[in-house]
Amino acid sequence: MRSRTLLIQVCIIATCAFAVGELISHFPYPSPLIKPFLTPRLKWPTEQVEAWVESENFDSDYLAFFARDPTRTTPPGENLVSPSDGIIKNVVVRGDIAYLVIGLSFWDVHVVRAPVAGVVTDIEQEGYSLFGRNDSQQKMRESIFLRGKAAPVQQIITINSKFGLVKVRLITSYWASRLKVFVHLGDRLEKGQRVGRILLGSTVVGEFPNRLLFSVKKGQRLVGGETIISEGAGR
Repeated sequence: MRSRTLLIQVCIIATCAFAVGELISHFPYPSPLIKPFLTPRLKWPTEQVEAWVESENFDSDYLAFFARDPTRTTPPGENLVSPSDGIIKNVVVRGDIAYLVIGLSFWDVHVVRAPVAGVVTDIEQEGYSLFGRNDSQQKMRESIFLRGKAAPVQQIITINSKFGLVKVRLITSYWASRLKVFVHLGDRLEKGQRVGRILLGSTVVGEFPNRLLFSVKKGQRLVGGETIISEGAGR
């Protein structure tokens, strides 16, 4: 009986020692022993993901999480939906165009969707500024799309819809100039259809005719293909 009790105690001590060793060896990041109980943001802290981006050596579990592509239920009706997950960083009106700037985190779904039904009329592979390619670097950095970012890589999808021309800009952050577009010129898109993916980038910008009324505001969290951003009503 005593030997059995001793064996149990030794096993408990060994388990505790192993757990402490895991905590120390992975510090300051979470131990694999507690990761299953954490939210994604705590499971993979920002500093750790940024280090993986710089080294291009990612944790396989994180890559599987990042590559997720959940099914979305697009609301019916004459409305427009968010082109991506994320938080609205700004709503800017310049002339006849209203820009909805959406910031994505490392833990958001990075699949980009059509905010409205229509036909793809243009795809710019490396558009980089609201102001055009001939403007200064300083003006480019002051762009509402790239504020605080050093890399100007974009792909811009133009959709001819019943509401007018709508553009979806996929924009990378300074460390990850990797984008993927799924659609082609002439494709007829359904509202909420997948149009591309940002690979570790951080911004999606929707460009809409200024006459449309947005039903969302700065700071609001969006779900791509599901959150209604406008009922389609004009000014």
